Amino acid sequence: MLRTKTCGELRRAHEDETVKLCGWVNSYREQGKELVFVDLRDRYGKTQVVFRTDDSAEIDARARKLRREDVIQVEGVVRYRGDDLVNPKLETGEIEIRVSALTVFSKSKTPPFELEGGELPNEELRLKHRFFDLRRSTLQENIRLRHDLSQAVREYFNTRDFLEIETPILGRSTPEGARDYLVPSRVHHGAFYALPQSPQIYKQLLMVSGFDRYYQIARCFRDEDLRADRQPEFTQIDVEMTFVERDDVLDMIDGLVTSVIKKVKGIELEGSLPRYTYADVMERFGSDKPDMRFGMELIDIGDVGAVSDFGVFKAVVEGGGRVRGINAKGASEKYSRRLLDKDLKDFVGEYGAKGLAYMKVAGGKLESTIAKFFSEDQQAEIIKRMDGEDGDLLLFVADKPAVTSAALAALRNRLGKELELYDPETFCPLWVVDFPLLTWNEDEKRFDAEHHPFCEPNKEDVELLESDPGKVRADSYDLVINGYEAASGSVRIHDSQVQQKIFDLLNINEEEAESRFGFLLEGLRYGAPPHAGVALGLDRWVMLLAGDDNIRDVVAFPKTQRASDLLSGAPARVDDHQLKDLRIEIEGLDEDDE
Repeated sequence: MLRTKTCGELRRAHEDETVKLCGWVNSYREQGKELVFVDLRDRYGKTQVVFRTDDSAEIDARARKLRREDVIQVEGVVRYRGDDLVNPKLETGEIEIRVSALTVFSKSKTPPFELEGGELPNEELRLKHRFFDLRRSTLQENIRLRHDLSQAVREYFNTRDFLEIETPILGRSTPEGARDYLVPSRVHHGAFYALPQSPQIYKQLLMVSGFDRYYQIARCFRDEDLRADRQPEFTQIDVEMTFVERDDVLDMIDGLVTSVIKKVKGIELEGSLPRYTYADVMERFGSDKPDMRFGMELIDIGDVGAVSDFGVFKAVVEGGGRVRGINAKGASEKYSRRLLDKDLKDFVGEYGAKGLAYMKVAGGKLESTIAKFFSEDQQAEIIKRMDGEDGDLLLFVADKPAVTSAALAALRNRLGKELELYDPETFCPLWVVDFPLLTWNEDEKRFDAEHHPFCEPNKEDVELLESDPGKVRADSYDLVINGYEAASGSVRIHDSQVQQKIFDLLNINEEEAESRFGFLLEGLRYGAPPHAGVALGLDRWVMLLAGDDNIRDVVAFPKTQRASDLLSGAPARVDDHQLKDLRIEIEGLDEDDE
């Protein structure tokens, strides 16, 4: 072994032992002509090593040529630093290594940026030098956390009769919303594989095959516009079970969530996770993924606005819209008129709102440029309904119902963070159930699947499939944690006739259904058990557990928001002979494509 200990391992109990350490030079300083101090670093920690001229002039001379990020091996004796020299900031701060041998494995170029201290450089530079960026302790801790989470997941399912089964990466294109990544076949000219958006169809077929409990930590791919919490290639914890109902799946994942959070973060969650209906959270929070670490629920005052003298509210209600608001408790003096009239108004405008009305509560009345349009009784009713107290800031959006939900949900999340209404170290998971089965696509005048085409309709709503399909609820569910969707799943359709009825509503005729999903439909015709499942986004879980808000910080080699790998230069042009093998020609390249 090139090393006998790691750089985070040694303590005073190891005093007088001779050890070998390997690592990177984290810092370097000379003390006159007698001493050279180096902090040696590996992923386990740091240890101070000392080179003394009176021990070896030759080693001391070589030590004075060391620079940051050189990779070295040292051998020496563990010494106690002395009571006055202990460094409490280091776990190894009681000891140091008095070096008797030095090996330089490799020299480093000047680092592209500092790993510690000061502000980090822009993300583009860090992603270009990702191998170096990954030396930062924060990222190393995130990757370790990812490992711990994966192991906790496997341990949980392995003790509950689940089998870990791999499904294909090269499959058939079955578009379900996002674009597929396509892979041309050299052998089958003109045909393409698709990288899986999820193992959805394969895991359903595993249930048909008799594997009653399956899980997989699966790689998935979606060619979609990216955000800070999305990547084009991602990892999900995929789960499927047979002979179960919705609550069986939710109970199983309740146990996983509480087990993982306790094991990885040391936080106890008591009892089953709370369950809310989609209709309830949309009405109360304007979002199907509400952050429940704080209150600030949406309140409707449309009836008051309709009878007031404020023309904007009256017109919106008469046109079928809604007037809804939130109460930023105690925030009336924290937001200036300029911020309210410009910044927050522009913010809700990004979600379709045409304006933002606001009123402050003072002396039991409302203060605002629009307060005069409301009678004393109307003001009193608004204050009562909004649970207003002196010093509160009431904010309102009057618009189409969907716009009020989207704009106020986003504003609620922003204010919750700015006003520090929650402890960022807490976790508030919940289930949202009974999503709509279908949503109306106004542009194409047809229904789309809210989740995917394989969700079982709620048994209470089956009759509505013929008369009013837009009101049918799906037997589906999302796990939400701190305002993020952390998992999504549903009871699956196991009857091929019901599946075709859903396809009909989605304007997928029998011929097209057979073309796109024939291998699933054929499986359902050979005796399919009732089954249900869920998929948890592993990357997003790590991000939440790490207290981060950028998913790229928890992926070893992530892509940018333009789906580029700045480290390797992917995607890139390929040699002409490779295209010739595939019988593909590239046409119409412009400068932006080079």
